[in-house]
Amino acid sequence: MIEFSLVLMIFLTFFLGVMDFARMLWTWNAANEATRWGARTAVVCSQGSDKVLDRMRKFLPQLTRDNVVVDWYDAAGNQNNACTATNCGAVNVRIQNLNYQWISPIGFSLPAAFPMPGFSTYLPREAMGTDPGSSSVCSVP
Repeated sequence: MIEFSLVLMIFLTFFLGVMDFARMLWTWNAANEATRWGARTAVVCSQGSDKVLDRMRKFLPQLTRDNVVVDWYDAAGNQNNACTATNCGAVNVRIQNLNYQWISPIGFSLPAAFPMPGFSTYLPREAMGTDPGSSSVCSVP
């Protein structure tokens, strides 16, 4: 009975650690995919649209306006957050200050939250709020 309890504690700690690491990798992949979707939405929607954050929250519901940064670039490639649909050349969507919370016993020995690296996606401008075939390109769920 004692041997079983000792082995069970070690096994469960290892098993939960593997599960937690898999959860962290899933969050990492979701953050990458969220930036891709956010950039894809930003290049077709007008600047300042809430659709970017809404689409990114489908992958990571815990994202806030503080985590998501959208940088606009003019046709020359210079950062210009005041550009319009006529002169914007590209967009870069970044996730910053995203933390991962461990739940396994292995994670208890680590700090409260594990800071994840920044994620970003850069895409050139496409329709930027105008789609000849649709007047509601940014309202698609």
